[in-house]
Amino acid sequence: MRQVIRTYFDGCNEADVGKMTSCLTDDAVHYFPPGMYGGPFVGAATIARRWVHAVETLGSVWTIDQILTDPGGGRAAAEWTHFKTFTDTVLRGDEWYTFDPASGLITEIRAYYASPQAADTQRLELGGFDYAGRGYALQPPISRGERAAGRAESR
Repeated sequence: MRQVIRTYFDGCNEADVGKMTSCLTDDAVHYFPPGMYGGPFVGAATIARRWVHAVETLGSVWTIDQILTDPGGGRAAAEWTHFKTFTDTVLRGDEWYTFDPASGLITEIRAYYASPQAADTQRLELGGFDYAGRGYALQPPISRGERAAGRAESR
C-alpha cells in the first residue's frame, strides 16, 4: 500500500500517465469537495490526465508528509502538500485510499483539504460521494434540542 501510494505520487509529479494508472483500477474514483475540479474524477485514465493537466497548467508538485496503512482493512491515509508553483499557492490535506484486495491497486481516493468552513456552507462533504449508500450518519445520533437564546454557534 505504502509503495503504491508513493508510486502514484511519483507519477503525479512526473506527469507520467502510465505510472499513475499502474497504481489504479480502471474504474477508480477520486472524490473532492463540491465545486473543486468539476466533481469526481472517474476512471484511472481520467485521474491521470487531470493531474498531468495540473502539472502543465499550474506547475503542480506534491509531497507526501505522512502515510498510515491498514493492510487488513484494505485502506490507507496520506497527508500531503500540493504546491501550485505557477500561482504560488499551497494546499494541504489528507486523502483516504481504498484498495482492491485482489490486485492491490487503488480503487478510491477521497481528498480532504485543510481550510476554514465557509460561513454560508452548512454541509461540508465530498461532491458525488454516496454517504447514504455507504452507511454514513446523515443525522446526529442524539438530539440537542433548540439552541439557547442568544448563544451563537461557533463552528
